[in-house]
Amino acid sequence: MANFRADRMSEDIQREIAAILREMKDPRLHNGIISVVRCETAHDLSYSKVYISSMNGLDTAKEAVKALKNAQGFIRRELGTRLKLRYAPVLSFEATDSIEYSAHISRKLRDIQYAQTESTTEENKDLTE
Repeated sequence: MANFRADRMSEDIQREIAAILREMKDPRLHNGIISVVRCETAHDLSYSKVYISSMNGLDTAKEAVKALKNAQGFIRRELGTRLKLRYAPVLSFEATDSIEYSAHISRKLRDIQYAQTESTTEENKDLTE
């Protein structure tokens, strides 16, 4: 049977950690655009794995993860207070390059679309001449 509470809690944790990130003053978190990509929470709500990504690449995301690991106690306390949890889950942070990869795929698709529009305009010119 699906555990909908864990899924809802994952979404809430993701939203609140993103808000906490904006309020933190650590310079390692403000080097580029840092985003909380995904959050996976255990079914008993005791552990939560948070995936962090950056537009500037995996190295920036790894630096942000180091900063978040240093501030893990603060983030966990804030999370428990904001979500009114008796026991806040233990957080683990992972760096991922999903935003950079998405931007790369978007550029490739845009290039393909541009090439297709160029070829259709050339075909239309040939037909009209």
